[in-house]
Amino acid sequence: VQLQASGGGLVQTEGSLTLSCTASESRFTFTDMGWHRQAPGKQRELVATMSTSGGVTKSADSVKGRFTISRDSAKNTVYLQMNSLKPEDTAVYYCRAQGYYYRDDGAPVVQGFWGQGTLVTVSS
Repeated sequence: VQLQASGGGLVQTEGSLTLSCTASESRFTFTDMGWHRQAPGKQRELVATMSTSGGVTKSADSVKGRFTISRDSAKNTVYLQMNSLKPEDTAVYYCRAQGYYYRDDGAPVVQGFWGQGTLVTVSS
């Protein structure tokens, strides 16, 4: 499975960016899809994630009210609309997807995948 992320770049404080990530594999049925980020010298952290139906959404307190996650399940694509960006949002943003499929013997295979990361830089 390949997760192709795009949309990162350089933006000024209070600016906006939209990230997108598409999963290439059709064998898997993807359940949760979302975004994590890793700032220099810090651990990777959850930004936002969404279930297949969109019924369960989690997001970090630091981005609530500014970032919106959405997905197009038919296209295996997840988006992150980022508004009112702050310098502390500067990080590499990673797409993550978790999915499953059934083997020929009926056993489920559950696996998580990471995208290559896209850099978001917010200048002050």
